[in-house]
Amino acid sequence: MNVLGQDQLSEEDGARKTLAHVLPIVTFLGLMALVPLLELLGFVVENDEMFPWYRHAPEQWIYPLQVIVCLLLIKQYWRSYDFTPFRGMIIAALMGVIGILAWILPGYLFNKMNMDEGWWKFFGFTAREGGFNPGQLVSPDTSTYWLLVMLRFLRMVIVVAIIEEVFWRGFLMRYFLDKDGDYWQQPFGKFSYKTYCLITFLFIVVHSPADYFGAFIYGSIAYWVAVHTKSLAACILMHSVANLLLGCYVMFTGEYGYW
Repeated sequence: MNVLGQDQLSEEDGARKTLAHVLPIVTFLGLMALVPLLELLGFVVENDEMFPWYRHAPEQWIYPLQVIVCLLLIKQYWRSYDFTPFRGMIIAALMGVIGILAWILPGYLFNKMNMDEGWWKFFGFTAREGGFNPGQLVSPDTSTYWLLVMLRFLRMVIVVAIIEEVFWRGFLMRYFLDKDGDYWQQPFGKFSYKTYCLITFLFIVVHSPADYFGAFIYGSIAYWVAVHTKSLAACILMHSVANLLLGCYVMFTGEYGYW
């Protein structure tokens, strides 16, 4: 054991550990990029009467594909993730509630108060259009509809929560602490203003402008949870709770733009 309490990794083991933390999210984003790519190539069509469903609603098969592929990657690399210690779970769940409330509250107020579009849209005060609506493909009273909904929740609550926290908190927090050295020797949850600013900034820019404010609040809280609990499992739980509540909100309100 070294002075940081981390097992010394060989160069090969370190590379495998890095791959385990990065490959799932790269794969997830790569599959997501298939939708605009297929649109660019002319595969996606608007006429749902002349063409099969997989041509006019590619996200309906790409998203389930994401779930399957990423779950297989998580299973493959499961032992490479340092989930322990399992502590701070209650505070993590509470922070998940607070984080997602900050995310959806501006959009809720925008609709409730019949606000007009303006510069405040960058704080989330805007309409949420588009998104993943399984009702566009099948009737809500069919088993296929609920299968799609179930897969969507599995994607958000399990797959996204694990691969994003494994990357943002499990890997990137360490990487920015010592990117030119052996960053795996950095303890999980070590605080630094540099890593907070870099990770929070990157977390913001990978989201749409309407989500910038919510991403800033949520990303800041998630960073605090990592530093406070020193637990990757707590960060994943926070993300799972937040996405579960978001999914319930979307199903209740029909605001599919959040998806």
